[in-house]
Amino acid sequence: MDHEDARAVRAAIDGELRLLDPVVRASEALVTELLDPAFTEIGASGRLWDATSILTVTVSGSVDPESPVEVSEMSGTVPAPGIVHLTYLADDRVRRVRRSSLWRRTSRGWRMYFHQGTPAGEA
Repeated sequence: MDHEDARAVRAAIDGELRLLDPVVRASEALVTELLDPAFTEIGASGRLWDATSILTVTVSGSVDPESPVEVSEMSGTVPAPGIVHLTYLADDRVRRVRRSSLWRRTSRGWRMYFHQGTPAGEA
């Protein structure tokens, strides 16, 4: 991975970790700053989300700050210029989910364009 690709992956990882932070998730402005306007997600439940519907959940206070998400196996690649694909395992003590997201560079910085979660079962 060249230096520019490594910087892109680092920016996407930083954004991903910010989105997992309960303080960020409680702020509509901070979440909006990180989501692409065309954002879509296929949740671990199979539900399809867009930027508006995901904001309803993230800023509603349904995220427990006492139960932070533990992240492992984080890795990223650059499949095309201006695009980063991240994969990782997220564990919030209730369930383990394999996560995959696409980040794209915009005039406002790196923003999550697509996200998918798939239940991973027990460790």
